[in-house]
Amino acid sequence: MSDASRIRRFAGVDIGTLTCRLLIADLSPDRRLKDIRSERRILRLGEGVDQTKRLSGVAMDRVIQCLREWKVVIDAHHVNACIAVATSAVRDAENRDEFLERVGVEAGIEIEVITGDEEARRTLLGIRSGLPPHVTNLLALDIGGGSTEFILDRPDQSPVVRSIDIGVVRLCERVLHHDPPTGEEVRQAREWVASETIAAVSDMGNYQAATLVGTAGTITSLAAMAQKLPAYEPAKIHNYRLQLDTIRELEQPLLSRKKVDRTGLPGLEKGREEVIAAGAIIIMTVMETLGMSSVLVSDLGLREGVLIDLWKRMR
Repeated sequence: MSDASRIRRFAGVDIGTLTCRLLIADLSPDRRLKDIRSERRILRLGEGVDQTKRLSGVAMDRVIQCLREWKVVIDAHHVNACIAVATSAVRDAENRDEFLERVGVEAGIEIEVITGDEEARRTLLGIRSGLPPHVTNLLALDIGGGSTEFILDRPDQSPVVRSIDIGVVRLCERVLHHDPPTGEEVRQAREWVASETIAAVSDMGNYQAATLVGTAGTITSLAAMAQKLPAYEPAKIHNYRLQLDTIRELEQPLLSRKKVDRTGLPGLEKGREEVIAAGAIIIMTVMETLGMSSVLVSDLGLREGVLIDLWKRMR
């Protein structure tokens, strides 16, 4: 059988607390991904879940409409298989069964709700697929809307995964109530992130010897802002080395501006202006707490990982 005949086309959907992502890609036998169609939309499915423990009808409507559109795209690409996963917001919602049933009936898509550990495992598959060869020991950091995952991965050892219930949406809704946030709110946010980070890595072992690798929208957005990119360019984001000092420089104007005044900043994705300050607080505090001076940015993560995992299971 030729290599071309063994290539499979898969579709993956990642339904996050803040962002929904679609990836249609061809996978070759060596697990290399060739993007065919990639899209993401900031839909805030988890809006209010931290307080109410429920997905709102309006938020569900937004996501379901998006999934209906993506189902048409997926079908048009004649994929061999499709998988959709949901993370923190759906995990935490008391009415998640209602949402899952609605998606199945209205969009024709079956969703797998994955645990924090499973989310980390598949995220790691995505990150590993695009790392430079010299990166062997890594501490992956995945900052989401509802949670943040730390994943220590070393050769010949099982990954160590720790998840904390702090993400950009949760931090905004629980602590950063003013626009822009007050100094006291920022202090409380940093204190919360630092204490949770210390607890997360306390039994991880020698994480200091690992390369810090960051994935997801906060870190990729800050990498785009650092380079003042007028449009998102994955080739300039992926494997970019983002310095802690640069994040500090970016954070101050973000914290001092109202969200409406952050709109249009070079490199900042539309729709992320409300949560980017929270994201900057999280990544900067984590790096300071861990004693890391830079982070290697990965444009690959959960949505790539779910496709690689699907490919492995089918084989």
